[in-house]
Amino acid sequence: MLKKTLSSSERGQQAEERACRFLQDKGLKLLTRNYSCRQGEIDLVMHDNDMLVFVEVRYRSNKHYGSAVESVDSRKQAKLIRAAQHYLQQHRQAARNPCRFDVIGIIANGTEIEIDWLRNAIEMH
Repeated sequence: MLKKTLSSSERGQQAEERACRFLQDKGLKLLTRNYSCRQGEIDLVMHDNDMLVFVEVRYRSNKHYGSAVESVDSRKQAKLIRAAQHYLQQHRQAARNPCRFDVIGIIANGTEIEIDWLRNAIEMH
């Protein structure tokens, strides 16, 4: 359960931890958390078999303003792509693998947590 009395950054950290465990339960392997550079930040960098996966985690306390997944607008997508390009330049070995962008949306629905996993959510041109 994500507690509402926490700060937004603490709720974000909890959401990232929940998303990471969810993806690990699905067989993905964590490489890096919170990869940050001037171009932006990537919440999770993971391996899914031979695929390199850049994961954006979004948390919403409710659906009143749209889903968490829908909140990844074109500006945010562009920042994620630039940050991923930086990651690939810094990690040449990882760059040999195909990659994709996934979005994990976490919505607190009362006492329930709803997790939406959108694979290949962003196309890198």
